[in-house]
Amino acid sequence: MLLLDSPLRFTAWVAFVFAPCLVLGSSLFDRAQRRDALQNLVTWDKHSLSVRGERIMIFSGEFHPFRLPVPDLWLDVFQKIKSMGFTGVSFYVDWGLVEGNPGHVSTDGIWSLEEFFDAATEAGIYLIARPGPYINAETTAGGIPGWVLRKNATIRSDDPEYLNTTTNYMTTMGRMIEKAQITNGGPVILVQPENEYSTWPGVTDFPSSMNRRYMDYVEQQLLDAGITVPLIVNDNVAEGYWAPGSGLGAVDIYGIDSYPLRYDCANPSVWPTYRFPYDWQVVHERESPGTPFAIVEFQGGSGEGWGGVLEEKCGELVNAEAARVVYKNNYSFGVKLFNIYMTYGGTNWGNLGYQAGYTSYDYGAAVTEERGIWREKYSEQKLEANFLKVSPAYLTAIPKLGVNGSYGAPDSIAVTPLLGNGTSTNFYVIRHADFTSQENTQYSLTVSTSVGNVSIPQLGGSLTLNGRDSKFHVTDYDLDGINLIYSTAEIFTWARGPGSSRVLVLYGGTGETHEFAISRHLGNPVIIEGDDVSFHQKDSTWVVRWQVGLSRCVIQVSNLEIYLVWRNEAYNYWALELPASHPIGNFSSPSKELVIVKGGYLIRSAKLVNKQLWLSGDVNVTTEVEVISAPVDQLKGLVFNGQQMKTSRTKTGKLSAVIEYQSPTLDLPDLTNLQWKYIDSLPEIKSSYDDSAWKSCDELTTHNPRDLDTPTNLYAMDYGFHTGSLLYRGHFPANGLESYLWLNISGGTGFGHSVWLDDTFLGSWPGTGANATITQNLTIPASLSSGTKHVISILIDNMGQDEEAPGTDAIKFPRGILGYQLSNHEQSDVSWKVTGNLGGEQYQDLARGPLNEGAMYAERQGYHYPNPPNSHWEVSNPFKNGLAKPGVGFYTTSFKLDIPHGWDVPLSIVFSNSTAGDSSHTTSGHNYRCQLYVNGYQYGKYINNLGPQMSYPVPEGILNHNGVNYIALTLWAQDPSGARIGGLDLVPSALIRSDYPKPRPAPQPTWELRQGAY
Repeated sequence: MLLLDSPLRFTAWVAFVFAPCLVLGSSLFDRAQRRDALQNLVTWDKHSLSVRGERIMIFSGEFHPFRLPVPDLWLDVFQKIKSMGFTGVSFYVDWGLVEGNPGHVSTDGIWSLEEFFDAATEAGIYLIARPGPYINAETTAGGIPGWVLRKNATIRSDDPEYLNTTTNYMTTMGRMIEKAQITNGGPVILVQPENEYSTWPGVTDFPSSMNRRYMDYVEQQLLDAGITVPLIVNDNVAEGYWAPGSGLGAVDIYGIDSYPLRYDCANPSVWPTYRFPYDWQVVHERESPGTPFAIVEFQGGSGEGWGGVLEEKCGELVNAEAARVVYKNNYSFGVKLFNIYMTYGGTNWGNLGYQAGYTSYDYGAAVTEERGIWREKYSEQKLEANFLKVSPAYLTAIPKLGVNGSYGAPDSIAVTPLLGNGTSTNFYVIRHADFTSQENTQYSLTVSTSVGNVSIPQLGGSLTLNGRDSKFHVTDYDLDGINLIYSTAEIFTWARGPGSSRVLVLYGGTGETHEFAISRHLGNPVIIEGDDVSFHQKDSTWVVRWQVGLSRCVIQVSNLEIYLVWRNEAYNYWALELPASHPIGNFSSPSKELVIVKGGYLIRSAKLVNKQLWLSGDVNVTTEVEVISAPVDQLKGLVFNGQQMKTSRTKTGKLSAVIEYQSPTLDLPDLTNLQWKYIDSLPEIKSSYDDSAWKSCDELTTHNPRDLDTPTNLYAMDYGFHTGSLLYRGHFPANGLESYLWLNISGGTGFGHSVWLDDTFLGSWPGTGANATITQNLTIPASLSSGTKHVISILIDNMGQDEEAPGTDAIKFPRGILGYQLSNHEQSDVSWKVTGNLGGEQYQDLARGPLNEGAMYAERQGYHYPNPPNSHWEVSNPFKNGLAKPGVGFYTTSFKLDIPHGWDVPLSIVFSNSTAGDSSHTTSGHNYRCQLYVNGYQYGKYINNLGPQMSYPVPEGILNHNGVNYIALTLWAQDPSGARIGGLDLVPSALIRSDYPKPRPAPQPTWELRQGAY
């Protein structure tokens, strides 16, 4: 029975009971009717989405603004995603970051969605908004705020107590997203309620009536905020949950998500086979036949944890080969909305990550944590996305089941066709039957074309499919009136030139032989560059045979110019949409004119001004820019990043220019030899320390699913502490019989703790990559005098909550002390106090958010801020001196940077390892932990004995590239011998001459005396 024991519970009950219907005037409308009545800008049928009446491929990349807390850098990431040929970005909002203090939703500074929306509009990127309230996303508690976890309510349920907690956040986010909808001129075209709500809580009768009521309630919150664009879902079991017509909680557009390569980054060459999909088009036709096939999340990398391997290995797991094989398999199913998670990962700065993830959230994504695009996967995805962008026939093609050995191919080759539906164009996706195969396989293909059935290659020999590769072959591909009868070489892009001219770019892999055919009615082909190509008349066609080499070939057939390039050469080509008038602007549209440019590292944008082509972009070497195609006769000039270039004509008559590159000289500080100031950050173990301001652990009960094993509640979350380190003090009177202390401590995967009796060190748990809790017996080394008073101090590294686990409330598993026993004492003999970040849920640093600080003394005082009051602190070097005994030292220094303007120089702060037994560190312990603060932002957690991360990218805007910077380190020595850090360096990962505008610094409040600090 539902107990309506408060006005708020009653309000929530009324809301979800009446959620299925909406009142418009005097009539009742269901949600689809309301949407159709209020907007017609985003529509769909079973084939694809349409935006403003034009079918469009939504090729999207996941990017979370909260993982790059410099709003001025969001445009840079958007432009890099746009330049890949993507049309969209999907993003989460982390509820736990913006409403860490219940009732106070932060929407300015680094949390400003308006700036995110503005940057998307400027870049021309459509957005898929995913506000949750639960997001998963490898964030602590999956984005659920800590204060919600301590409630007497089952999260992600229709419990009114839980629903009430979501109201302020969902109302605020809903209204912000509503203002940014395409209907209001903004970039948001789709909204996703909740996230992967398909297996929670993992019971056999999912979805139950409770699950349906909850999902419906979340959707209603968005509708009440004014959301009129379609609602979409990501079903992570592909069982049709929440598909249109599936009952209460159904959305407008059904989508799935999948991570078939899984997460074993330590063995990146091993591709698991058990999750590779073979028939998604059949599943989709069964579950949601009226909506386009949408993959709202698909694996773009992977994550790693404490004691594991570096994120770079995750980039090797989901690499360019994976993009060619697994992504093209998705295209063979006719996916029309495809979102790659992650495309830019960013950083788990300020403790925002979940327990099993370290600071980096690079994810092995196409755009690196440093915003670099040097991974081959970026370029491969660019080839694929641009092909789909200029292939309108794909948007209505009908996918058929792939069959091994069909269309004349051998049994070791799978062929999946997508057949024309109202067009003559057919697509054939070719891959190994064993998709993990590393064999080089010869094959031929027999297909139907406008000139009859053709066995390809027609000129003898065989086609080749290399190991871990996949290809698109096309037949009767329409180049706006010019028919490409077939091509085994893959299409990068094509564009209309002036008049009736066309430019087509085809590419192939190293050493491959390809064929394509065009009508003889076009005229005789002429080689205008290169020599690895031959022509043969075949009935009414010209068949062109091309041996892929390092040098390109260019042929002209009447008004069609065809570029034949090696795949790695195609990586240097860019297809850019020219701006259009309002409301299209920079957003993608099938009707837009394109320019094709060969330009090296990055071309961001293009526009035509008085027959001059204005380009913006980046170079990392001296680079030739060549305009392959532009929709204007005889370009008069080329402007790059605002500079008029000296141009010349290539032998094919194209306009070109050379952009000179000469790397700048950087004056970077030697961090190890700066003057460092030191203060003890564990005064709490001193007998003189006063903990009267701490929270007394006097609660007798908990709402946590884990029952108490102690006389009073020692769960940190129940006292408002949810992040960073935790510090407990247990007071007791001695009886002289104390010999050991038994502890059961919870801190999350990779956590550590250290324990003192008064100022006597009892021991540490250094942590492993597996343990989230640990029990420990610690010996009390000397007898205590009966009747004397003593204090047990326990410092715990809280690694964050889990993001999900079996059972709805498993992510509530508490952090802190789960159990204890002091020998020859009753548990009640020890009275405990606890502290965490200053203020707990009423956190002090509104600019940097609720998770940025922990319990350490220097953090509570705010000494990690710029310009701390360190004039009288001790001069001590954490690399040369360090700590001679267990404890926590706080070190701070400052330095200036002056990076030349016009250069994007990603910088990382890199730790050097200290290993026990190293002759240069014979007195230094191996087990220590560090936090790195940069201008007040916690931008790294380094665990010397676990790793793996040693390099911590810090973006410009957190680092001031032209000004003073303050960095701080907490050094937590866990061994009896103390610790010192091996070294610290400021290292550039690239020197890029760029049109990237200098970002304004993220908010960096400086140190002030904190009221109530203890």
